[in-house]
Amino acid sequence: MTAVKDSPSEFQLPPHNKPALEMIREAIEHESAVALAAGGFALGTGGFISPFGWLAFALAYKPLVRIQKLARLEKLTALLLDEFKSDEIQVFPVIKVENKNPIDLFIRFPRKTHLFISIRSKGDSEIVYNEKREILQVKRKNKGGLRTWEPCPLVELADYKSWFDKNRDLFGMSSREAQKTPTAKVLVLWPPTKAAEDHNSHLYSELGGMKILALRRKGTAFVIQQEEITEFIKAWLAKYK
Repeated sequence: MTAVKDSPSEFQLPPHNKPALEMIREAIEHESAVALAAGGFALGTGGFISPFGWLAFALAYKPLVRIQKLARLEKLTALLLDEFKSDEIQVFPVIKVENKNPIDLFIRFPRKTHLFISIRSKGDSEIVYNEKREILQVKRKNKGGLRTWEPCPLVELADYKSWFDKNRDLFGMSSREAQKTPTAKVLVLWPPTKAAEDHNSHLYSELGGMKILALRRKGTAFVIQQEEITEFIKAWLAKYK
């Protein structure tokens, strides 16, 4: 007698695009209500209700930065989905990585390119790259001095790519697609934070008419301002169309 095997369940990608955007919006609403009712303390360090629920999106970040972080993710996710809808964009927000900050945005243009995006703000300050030590430093306005940015976003971006290569099955990708697809690692500075303007000229690259800081720490990561994100992605994507 021949055994009948169960058919494999249909593969499902992690939350992305409009469903993920709605989860972020629901998380913002919940966090705002909690903040009004109990000063943002109620969620504490509670566990996830479900692996991919809206609460998981909220709890991925520390309590003091949740609403700001989620609001920034909501703004960029909505912007990118509208700007690149004809390019079959897939936007995956808030991907949890063990023992690290979440990947803020993983962007996939199937069969073309991937982008890892970290969104960071250090208030009213300038970001300086120390070439000798290969570290980012924060220069607060009106305070003087430099302090090391820890954990280093450049190292985090490199670690995200390594994590992704090992966990490509979550996105239904083959080893070849995950490792051979052109990838950009991008640090997005959110206003009023900005990169210092006096870096050495060899630290900049030209991309589609843009002059961009391209910092080499465990590979190359691009540093751009929040308002440059669509222009950067258009220029990067144009290389692989």
